[in-house]
This record gives sequence, structure tokens and C-alpha cells, in this order.
Amino acid sequence: MPMTLRVRADVTDKELNGLFAASWPGHRARTWAPVHARSLAWITARSGRDLVGYINVATDGGMHAFLLDTTVHPAHRRRGLGRRLVREASAAAGAAGASWLHVDYEPHLDAFYRGCGFTPTAAGVVRLR
Repeated sequence: MPMTLRVRADVTDKELNGLFAASWPGHRARTWAPVHARSLAWITARSGRDLVGYINVATDGGMHAFLLDTTVHPAHRRRGLGRRLVREASAAAGAAGASWLHVDYEPHLDAFYRGCGFTPTAAGVVRLR
């Protein structure tokens, strides 16, 4: 079945929570409207009617954009969909005026993000809760 990617497409909480529950152990259902209200863009990937991929682009309102929640349903992994989502997110961020696109990731995802064109940089993070 053909894969359809859309920018800022309608997507329900039920669909997103279903995708995240299938993809991330321990996912807790949430409401996504507050996330999207603060997002520069989000990209959905559908196979037919089924939501099989998602990525969110946050912004500082200026020249920086940030990738969050890159997610591909386990049944659709290793087919290039994750890279397609990152490419679409990059294009949306650039079209909106961002000059820099950031992403934080765990070490096991280094090859994936390097393959998407990212260069590792020194960064820091602190867990708040």
C-alpha cells in the first residue's frame, strides 16, 4: 500500500497514542493538542488510513527548530520511512525560516541520524522529573 506523508495533517489523540503505544514501551496516553499548538510543524505518515509514522518539529520562534518524537510503527521500520519523515520535517522547518535543525538522540540512533545528515555536537541535558 502506498505511503502518504502530510505536514500538519489532522490526526487524533487515539491515533497518536496507538502509534506511540505500539512503538514505545511504557507510553502513557496524552492529549496532543497542546503539543501541536506549540509546534512549527508535524508530519504524519499513513499507509492507507493507518497512522504508521510521526515526527514533531518544535521551534524557538526564530532560527532554531528541534526534532521530537520521531516514531515509526514497528511493522514499518527498516524501509526508509524514518528518513523520509526527517527529510519532510527538515523541509518544513527550512520553509518556515529556521536556519538550524537540532535533534537529541540516544547513542544507538547515531547511525540513523548521521544518515539523515546530522553532525553530532556536544550538548547537555538535565532530567527535571
